[in-house]
Amino acid sequence: MEDWYPSLYASLVVIVVSWFFKWRSDPLRSIPTVGGSDLPFFSYLSSFKFSENSRQFLEDGYRKYHGSVFKVPLQDKWTVVVSGPKLVDDLRRRPDEELSFTAAVAEIIQIKHTVGSGPVEDPYHVDIVREKLTRALPVVLPDVIDELRLAVQEFIPARENEWLSVDVTKVIQKVVARASSRVFVGETASRIQEYLDLSVEFTVDVIKDRTILNLFPNFLKPVIAALFANRALTNILRARKHLKPIIDERVANVKKYGNSWAEKPNDMLQWIIEAAETRDNSYEAIIQRLMLVNFAAIHTSSNSFTNVLYHLAQHPQYLAPLREEIEGVIKDEGWTKLGMGKMWKLDSFFRESQRIDGISLVSLTRVAMKDVTLDDGTFIPRGTFVSAASYPTHHDNSLYADPEYFDPFRFARLREEEGGATRHQFVNTSVDYMPFGHGKHACPGRFFAANELKAMLAYIVLHYDLELPEGTELPVNHYDQLNVTPAPKGKVMFRKRQVPV
Repeated sequence: MEDWYPSLYASLVVIVVSWFFKWRSDPLRSIPTVGGSDLPFFSYLSSFKFSENSRQFLEDGYRKYHGSVFKVPLQDKWTVVVSGPKLVDDLRRRPDEELSFTAAVAEIIQIKHTVGSGPVEDPYHVDIVREKLTRALPVVLPDVIDELRLAVQEFIPARENEWLSVDVTKVIQKVVARASSRVFVGETASRIQEYLDLSVEFTVDVIKDRTILNLFPNFLKPVIAALFANRALTNILRARKHLKPIIDERVANVKKYGNSWAEKPNDMLQWIIEAAETRDNSYEAIIQRLMLVNFAAIHTSSNSFTNVLYHLAQHPQYLAPLREEIEGVIKDEGWTKLGMGKMWKLDSFFRESQRIDGISLVSLTRVAMKDVTLDDGTFIPRGTFVSAASYPTHHDNSLYADPEYFDPFRFARLREEEGGATRHQFVNTSVDYMPFGHGKHACPGRFFAANELKAMLAYIVLHYDLELPEGTELPVNHYDQLNVTPAPKGKVMFRKRQVPV
C-alpha cells in the first residue's frame, strides 16, 4: 500500500499546480472581485459568503467600481457586473452574436433539462408575447378584469366590519395564475383547479430543478435531471391531460373552417397552435412554450404584486388618493386599457415598488458567445456571464432623491414635468431603471403584466381596506445570490368595504 503514496502525492501536486496556473492565466483574474477571494478553492467559500450577503456586496462593488466592472462569485460560476450608464448601454447595444440574452436565460434556468431544448432552439413564443399579446391588450383586458373579480372574491373572502388575515404570497400566485390563464388558455381551462395548481407548481418546480442542476457540471446534468430534477417535466406531462382535448378541438376547427371561424379563441394557446403549424406541432412542443409563458407571468407578476401589497398595507394612508384617482378614471373610461393608462398614481406605485424591491439584484444578464471587449477595455472571455447592477442603481442617491424612502407617487410627479409623461411610466426602461431589463430584450410581456397588475390593484383598492397585522412591520425580502423574493410568509389584513363605483 505504501508504494502508492509517492504516486498519489505526485498526482495531487500536479493537480494543485495545474489548478494554480489555470487561475494565474484566467482573463477574469484581472477583474476585481467583490465578496471574497478568487483564489482556487477559496472562491467556492466566497460564493457561500456572497450568497448570504449578496445585496451588501453588490452595493459595495457599485460604490467602489462605479462606471467600471467587478465580479462576484456564484456557486456555479463567476458573474461580471457592470455599472454606470455607459457600460449599461454598452450591454444593451451588443448583438446576440456577442452577448446573448437567450442563451443566458436558457443556462440560468437550465431550460434544456427542465423543460426541453425546443423552446431554446426556436423561441417563437417570445415573439408571440411581444407582438400578438401586446396588440391584443384592448381586446383581452376585459376578460382579465372579469376573471380578477371572481378570483379576488374567491381567494380573499373578507367581510365588512371584519378583518381577514391573508397569506399574501400563496393567494396572489393563485389570483395571477387564474387571471393570466384566462388569456393564455381560455375561460374553460382557466377554471380547472388542477390545471391552475400545476401552473403555479411548475413555476416553483423550475426554480427547484435549476437550483439542483446548477450544482453539477454539464456532463452530469442529463443524469441528475432524469433522477432528481424532473419536477417541471412531470408537470408538463400532467398539463397534457387538460390541454390535449382543447388542442385537438381547436386543430379540428382549423381544418374544418380554416383560420377564421365565429368563435375562434383569441388567446395564447391559439396563437401558439397557429405558429406551430409550420414547425414542431406536437403536444409537447405546444405545451412547453405555454408553460414557459406561464412561468414568466406567474413568477414575476406575483412577486411584484406581493411587494406592492406589503407597501400599501404598511402605508394605508395612500389608499384614499389612489381611490380618488381610480374612481374618477373608471367613471370616465371604464375598466379599459385607456383607463389603466390614465391612472398615473397607481402606475407610479408599481414603478416605485419595483425600484425599491425588484425581482433581481441585477439586470440585462448576458452570456458571452465569443471573446468580447467592452467599451472601457474590459476583456470578457467566451462563456462568461455579464449583468448590470440594477439594485444599486435604483438605490443611488445621485439618481433618486432619498432612494431608501418609499415614495409611491414619486414617478407620478415626474410625469407631470415636461417630457416625463412617457419616460417615467411603469413599463418604460432606461439605463437608470431596469426591473424589466432594457433595450430589445426588455421583458416582452411587461405591457400585459402592467395592465393586469394595475387592474388587480385597482379592484383591491376599491373593494378592500388593507393594513399590516397589529404589531408587525414591513415583511423583509429574502436575498439569495442574485435573486430577490418577497417574504414568503408575510400576512396582510383585508376588510371588505362598500364601493361607490
